[in-house]
Order: sequence, then structure tokens, then C-alpha cells
Amino acid sequence: MGDSTADAIREAILTEKNSFEFYRLASEAVTNEVTKQLFEFLAGEELEHLNAFLKLYEGDEFGELHSLVRQPYDPDHPINRALLQAVDQDLTEEHALNISLREEQSCIDRYTVLIATIKEPAPREVFTKALRETRKHYEVIKEEYMRVMTMVDRSDQDIYVRE
Repeated sequence: MGDSTADAIREAILTEKNSFEFYRLASEAVTNEVTKQLFEFLAGEELEHLNAFLKLYEGDEFGELHSLVRQPYDPDHPINRALLQAVDQDLTEEHALNISLREEQSCIDRYTVLIATIKEPAPREVFTKALRETRKHYEVIKEEYMRVMTMVDRSDQDIYVRE
């Protein structure tokens, strides 16, 4: 496995770990049951992605990744920081979904770039699948965002759309 592929997988592992933790925390913070279930579903999906990337490293070559995954949630990651600040300010479903859309778009952008650098079939397949599912996540979150926004007073909608 080439160094660029190893670096890409390491980055993906950290990304998926942060995404899992983000959705786990978001599911605990929101009160709307539908949104809560969506975040729980997304946490499970991110855990599956994380496991798929970890399986690429079952050998001893990158053993430190397994201990890295066990480290506590990174509060300094930009998406995590946004979520933690929002939770401190009584997180609304709209805000959590908005953060989710940014997180998923960031992941789509990054995985699109990383796939272009990966030549090995197995890692490329895992990245391609994760990218495809991440695009689906974005669409599902966008649908939920629109559903929730129809429940928000019109005067508040402009605030959330501009964030």
C-alpha cells in the first residue's frame, strides 16, 4: 500500500470517528424524535464506514490507528467545536441539521479528492462506497432540514438559511 493511500485511510478513519461522535452527540441533544432517529441512523452508518476503513489496516503496519480510534472525542475539530458550542446554546434541530449538512459536504469534498489519489482497488472501493453513502446522507439530511424548516416560524427561516 502506498504512502498516499495509507495517509488517505488514516484521514478517513479520523473523519469517520469524528462523524460518528458528532451524530451520537447530536442525537442526544435534539428533542424532535424524527431528527433524533436520523442522527442515530447516521451514527450507525458512520460506524460502518469507520469499520470498513479499519479493516484495511488489520495488520501491525498501522497499529497505532486502533489506539487512535479509542481516543476521546476531539473537541477542537471544527465541526465538533460547532456542535459543542451549539449544544451549549440549546441546540435546535435546525442548527444541528445545518451543521450536519456542512459536515457531510466537507466529507464529500475531501473523499472526492482522496479517491483521485488512490490506485489500489480495495481501498478505492471502500472510499467509493463511503463517498456514495455520504452523498445519500447529505440528501437525507437536506430532506429532514426542509421538513423541520416547515415547522419553524417563517420569520426564523431566513436566519437558518443564511447560516
